[in-house]
Amino acid sequence: MDDKDNSSPPEDPTIVINTSRLTKVFGKLVAVNDLHLQVMRGDVFGFLGPNGSGKTTTIRMLLGLIRPTAGRAVLFGMDTAYQLPEILQRVGAIVETPVFYPYLSGLDNLRVIAAASGMRMGPINDRRLEEVLDIVELRSYEELAFRKYSLGMKQRLGIAAALLTDPELVLLDEPTNGLDPAGVIEIRHLIQRLASLGKTIFLSSHILHEVQQVCNRVAILQHGNLVKQGHVSELLQQTQQIEVRLDGEEATHEALRVLEQAHQQDANWIQAIRTDVDKRNRPLLLVDAPIQHSAEINALLAQHHLFAAELHPREGSLEEVFLELTTPASTHGAYTGMEALAEAPVHLPPTAEFPGNGKRGHA
Repeated sequence: MDDKDNSSPPEDPTIVINTSRLTKVFGKLVAVNDLHLQVMRGDVFGFLGPNGSGKTTTIRMLLGLIRPTAGRAVLFGMDTAYQLPEILQRVGAIVETPVFYPYLSGLDNLRVIAAASGMRMGPINDRRLEEVLDIVELRSYEELAFRKYSLGMKQRLGIAAALLTDPELVLLDEPTNGLDPAGVIEIRHLIQRLASLGKTIFLSSHILHEVQQVCNRVAILQHGNLVKQGHVSELLQQTQQIEVRLDGEEATHEALRVLEQAHQQDANWIQAIRTDVDKRNRPLLLVDAPIQHSAEINALLAQHHLFAAELHPREGSLEEVFLELTTPASTHGAYTGMEALAEAPVHLPPTAEFPGNGKRGHA
């Protein structure tokens, strides 16, 4: 009888996480559906989606906390189904809210966690405790009781605990949940600091503005389905706009007519044009077009004796990308944020076949 070969392919040192058709079904709920992710070494990878989109379920599968219904997750070239202990030695993670002893100091809490994880107490590990407290900027508060920590400090101590073994990969599940603006900024700076130390960061979040500031690559999830994956800079190019303000409504409407006419003729680089108002309630035009065409817009308007008082690119955002990808065309613009999108309908087939286990699940 042939032995089953459970070995993984040789490790590609540039790929840290690689999932293939990763799927998780709970009863009739398809929590994660046919997910293909690839996280490269050194990435600060944003895993995005509204609450309930399957982000935490995916992280739990990556950590071996729950088993996939189908598909596989490979970390560092090793399959979580067969080589989980070796994988976890190279991973640090926070899934949901960390729990600490309220009356112990931050340092003593880390000592307890270190001992529970098998780290031997001694000068070397004492130095490691000091290092992680320095990284999360809690060294000055190491003797303070945990119950006196702010929410942001508690979250940073949780990240310190995840860093004790000096992991190559750090998974953070909604690390800014419940934090005030100051706490959010603290976590953002910490993530940037970890990236500068060479860590690969996998950051699950529904706060797109924060992710846009720290991540180089992202994947967008909605109702368990991957809708987009790529470099942040490339995704933002999809929402490039040129803002044009003329003096008065009459000039603005005439400019709209001129640009629409050009779009219908030969200016195929114009994707769409619409009217808007600025912060001072003055009319303006938003032209969906690559910013390198700004001079052409200016020249086109000047040919019709229309002169822009202001003309400049408007920076795109991940939230605009998400809305474009996930909001039905008939209701585009009706949602004001990602939380509303948690209620947006998604159409799945009544049954879905999951390869690898010979079973069928109901969506």
